[in-house]
Amino acid sequence: MLNEPALTFNAYHLGGPGQAHERNSMNTVKDALAEKSSALIHVRSGDMVVEALRQMRDNRVRSVLVIDDDVLVGIVTQGDCAIKVLLPGLDAKQTPVGQVMTGHPVTVKPDDQLEGCMAMMSARGIRHLPVLDAGKVVGVISIGDVVKDIIRNLEHSVDDLMGYIMTDGPGG
Repeated sequence: MLNEPALTFNAYHLGGPGQAHERNSMNTVKDALAEKSSALIHVRSGDMVVEALRQMRDNRVRSVLVIDDDVLVGIVTQGDCAIKVLLPGLDAKQTPVGQVMTGHPVTVKPDDQLEGCMAMMSARGIRHLPVLDAGKVVGVISIGDVVKDIIRNLEHSVDDLMGYIMTDGPGG
C-alpha cells in the first residue's frame, strides 16, 4: 500500500508532452526526514511521565518515542498524558511511561510514500509514525510533516500552472 505510485496532476496533463516536467505529488518519508532536525527525541518505558512531558516541552513536539535497549517499544503523546494521567488524577512524577504509552506503534520505512502515511494516519486516527530502517529507529513523521509536503507540492503546481498560462496558454 505505501509503495504505490502517487497520482499526480501537473501542467504536463494540461499542455501535452514536453510542455512541463513531471512532478511526483508526494515525496518519501526519507525526503520529509531530511527537512527536519536529526535529533531523536525519546524516553525509556521506566522513565516517569513528567520526563516525557519535559522532552515534549523542551523540543516543542507533541510525542516522544519510547525506546528500551535500542528497541522501539512504544510512543507517548500529550494526549496520552492528559487522558491517562491527568484525567484520572495520577501523579506524572510517579507514573512510568510504560503505563500510559501506546505499545507496538504502527511504523513506516524511509522509502514509503508520504501519501500512504497520510492515508494510514487518517484511517487509524494517529498523528505520529515512527520510522524504522532495518529495525532501527531513524525518526518520526507527523501529520504536520505531511501537510507541509502537500503545501510545497501545491505551490509547485501553482507555479507550473502560472507558467503554462503565461507562456503556453491561448494568446501567449
